[in-house]
Amino acid sequence: MNSKRACDRLSSKLVRSGGDFDIPGKAEKAAELEFETGSSDFWNDQQLAQKKMQELSTLRAQVEQWETLFRRANDALELAQMAEDDPALLTELDQEATALENEYQQGEFALALSGPHDAGPAIISIHAGAGGTEAQDWAQMLLRMYLRWAEKRDFKTSITDMTEGEEAGVKSVTVEIDGPYAYGYLKAEKGTHRLVRLSPFDSANRRHTSFAKVEVMPVLDEDIDIEINPKEIEVEVYLSGGAGGQNVQKNATAVRIRHLPTGIVVTCQNERSQNQNRESAMRVLRGKLYEIEQERLAEEKAKIKGENVQANFGAQIRSYVLHPYQMVKDLRTDVETGNTGAVLDGELDPFMEAWLKQQVGVLDEAV
Repeated sequence: MNSKRACDRLSSKLVRSGGDFDIPGKAEKAAELEFETGSSDFWNDQQLAQKKMQELSTLRAQVEQWETLFRRANDALELAQMAEDDPALLTELDQEATALENEYQQGEFALALSGPHDAGPAIISIHAGAGGTEAQDWAQMLLRMYLRWAEKRDFKTSITDMTEGEEAGVKSVTVEIDGPYAYGYLKAEKGTHRLVRLSPFDSANRRHTSFAKVEVMPVLDEDIDIEINPKEIEVEVYLSGGAGGQNVQKNATAVRIRHLPTGIVVTCQNERSQNQNRESAMRVLRGKLYEIEQERLAEEKAKIKGENVQANFGAQIRSYVLHPYQMVKDLRTDVETGNTGAVLDGELDPFMEAWLKQQVGVLDEAV
């Protein structure tokens, strides 16, 4: 019976995904927060209390949704047993199995975006790889792609730093993107992006391969514990090097910060004041340090599990081929499309969603 097999399969997926999503851990955390809200001094810090209440509400909704699916799946299995002796129940079972599968798909993706910073804004940095003008033009193409993706979602974007190429394109650019779940989606884009095309800069019209690295960081709240010792950073101010015109700063307002322990260098020059540029640069630095720590933890977890994975920024994730054929393929999930124009115009959701599901172990096996 197909419906019974579907219910059996769904029940098994719920058990597995409940562990992947740490539903018991979320239930325990919700209980802790529930107890904390009963404290007499809970509302002394209004801002902190509101954040905890929002977290509690999110956890409750996630746990209740999963527990409801569990109950309905078990009920469907009981109905499947009854349907063996009562064919009239088959239609009802088919409808419930379809509804449960749809709700499971919606629920798993919602939980795939339930990381601690997923709901907030993101900082995305694009760096041209080796190859001069070719790579710099590719970096600018990627910048346009992400700006178009954000525009389609009505997200707010702000370019905080950009170093233009000598002939075309950009050497590097940093953009803040603010909108619901901006970081949750964009974290799927972290890694190296490869372009194959006939070069518009080659007089012989030869095929070239270019690379660009994309970094994605969350915009962290000030209360997130990312320790930056003031003695371990060097701050340099200099004249902005942007485009000409009345907006060029006559004073040294651009800021470059070097984090001595890691060697990370971040710059910001697009704000109007030195203080604003420093604040933007520090946001990027905090985000980079957070991502480095997350990668370290992921690598340790993978070692414990005996997995051989790469979680670093440099791992190649996607290939964009414009010649001799048209294809964009994600090397992590095998999602691909021949509509390269749409992808470069910001149609990135299928790639993002497949990767997000894969990260929590819910990408279905091919059948």
